[in-house]
Amino acid sequence: MKQILKQVSFYIIGSLVVTLVLSVFYVYSPARFSTFDNNLRDFYFSTRGELPKSNNVVIIDIDERALNSFGQWPWGRDLVANLVSNLNKAEVGIIGFDIIFAEKDKTSPSNVLKLFPLDTKGMDIPNFDEIFAQTLKQVPAILGYQFSLQDNNHMRLKTPNIPAIFIEKNKPSNNTMLVKAHGTILNIPLLQDSGYSSGFVNNIPDISGVTRSVPLLIQFKEQIFPSLSLEIIRNILGAHNVIVNYDQNGIVNIQLDQLTIPTDMHGRLLINYRGYEKHFQYISAYDILNNNFDKKQLEGKIALIGTSAAGLFDLRATPFESIFPGVEIHANAIDNMLIEDFIAIPSWAHGANIVHIFILSFLIILIIGLSPFYIYIPAIVSIIIADSALLYWGLFTYGTVLNLFFPILSIVLGIIVAIGIKYFFQTKQTQHIKSKFSSKVSKDVMNELLKNEGSNILKTAKKEVTVFFSDIRGFTTISEQISDSSKLVQYLNNYINPMSQIITKHHGTIDKYIGDSIMAYWNAPLDLENHCEKAVDSAIEQILYLKTINTQLQENQLPSLNIGIGIHTGVCTVGEVGSIQRNDYTIMGDTVNTASRLESLCKEYKVNIIISQSIKEQLHKSYNLRYLDNASIRGKKEKVNIYEVIVD
Repeated sequence: MKQILKQVSFYIIGSLVVTLVLSVFYVYSPARFSTFDNNLRDFYFSTRGELPKSNNVVIIDIDERALNSFGQWPWGRDLVANLVSNLNKAEVGIIGFDIIFAEKDKTSPSNVLKLFPLDTKGMDIPNFDEIFAQTLKQVPAILGYQFSLQDNNHMRLKTPNIPAIFIEKNKPSNNTMLVKAHGTILNIPLLQDSGYSSGFVNNIPDISGVTRSVPLLIQFKEQIFPSLSLEIIRNILGAHNVIVNYDQNGIVNIQLDQLTIPTDMHGRLLINYRGYEKHFQYISAYDILNNNFDKKQLEGKIALIGTSAAGLFDLRATPFESIFPGVEIHANAIDNMLIEDFIAIPSWAHGANIVHIFILSFLIILIIGLSPFYIYIPAIVSIIIADSALLYWGLFTYGTVLNLFFPILSIVLGIIVAIGIKYFFQTKQTQHIKSKFSSKVSKDVMNELLKNEGSNILKTAKKEVTVFFSDIRGFTTISEQISDSSKLVQYLNNYINPMSQIITKHHGTIDKYIGDSIMAYWNAPLDLENHCEKAVDSAIEQILYLKTINTQLQENQLPSLNIGIGIHTGVCTVGEVGSIQRNDYTIMGDTVNTASRLESLCKEYKVNIIISQSIKEQLHKSYNLRYLDNASIRGKKEKVNIYEVIVD
């Protein structure tokens, strides 16, 4: 448990580091990161597909057909006046122009005749601009104009007259956060003053060239001006006041009476695009001019006059398509406001994005750190799918725009950090296991231990263990015969080395060497089938190999060896024991004491191997056993049946 808590604390720290690093990039992120995020959101739009067709907005399209029939643009203003007049007769609700009439009509007869030295006094010469102006005065028309967002020396500084009051609430001092203009491109005064109102038609693409939002307000000469789409909505609602609400981060929303329009901090509307090009109803200007249309298609509708003709260069890129008529972007913005189907970045989005980064990185790091490979792969995939679905649901159900790119970064970075932390702990655990068992077990057992290092195999537990004790008989006398200490150590090592190899060969674990005694055990730390038999087999092989050792000793004129072995099985406490400075993996309990006493009884009964009744009961193979006694074991009240294992 302590080890797990330690690892979890590392994982929490790793998650915090990931969150801190990504938060810095998130707050001060270069524009490229926002491009990745926008591209991912574009994929969400493509996945969602088109929404049901809107019947609120109709686009009067100056398309290729109309241009081929009535000539290249710009048309004569008398023709445009006829277009508007026919729309008015169809009882459209309001007309919006995504067109700017910035110059006088050069085709107007009044202007053409000025080129010739003719006396036109008293003649009724048509002025197409005046005709168009008179038509505008009779219809609910919102003209378009454009702001110049670049600072240059040839800008016009006139401002349009907007019949509305703009109120900024809670505005930070000297900081409106609005897009700021440097000049205007207005309609000629005659037309500008004839329309009911006007709105700018600027569409500002992001750094990737895609128009994902439109400014609803722009500041110019310390005044605020509405976009074409916002001004159309304001006139439909009959709102006189436009309230701009701020918080400490910037603009929060724009209010038109009861309509609240959420925006980003700069007053831009994130467009919830309804679908692909021509999702809205298009009617060719050719058909309007020729009265070849159904009046019901226009009655009470918002008619936007614009163009889809490639030659007029009003085509934009959107999340759905790379070529999209600019007039339909206005249509989408208007439709969003009419039906109040918005997407927006809420004021709490930045905090939510950072929390989101932490949660994802923590889950990923924790899953990888504490789970085996076959679990964390599907778990991570499930988290990615669930998180993507949640973000998709939030975007299109509640209109909540959260960052999509940084969660992916947090998952990737979380995986890297988790693998690093896990490698650190695995390396440390591997070194720990090797330090505990490298000289105690066989290579095969060591490999198995390393395979299971993540399973808390070294934790303290109660477990059935077979315990082995061996001791050299008369070693005190032998040590007196071999007075040279270095020779005595060599003599002892020549015995201990092969005996230890036999123990590890039979998957035993050597616990310790106590002078000339060897303590070993089976079934710990790894579970081992038939551990009693393996211990007995090891004892038999040692007695047999002792003959080989004694032959070598006799050849070197050294004392022969005789040993006694005691084996018992029972429940022990297994785990690491010791101080902070030094500890070891060992076994403790009555079973250990009993095995040690059985080894001592070998002297009394003059035998080499004694096993207990509990060992005999677990032997499935056939051994040559001889019942010795129902012996008293020091420290135990009950007597124990003991048996000799006879080695042929």
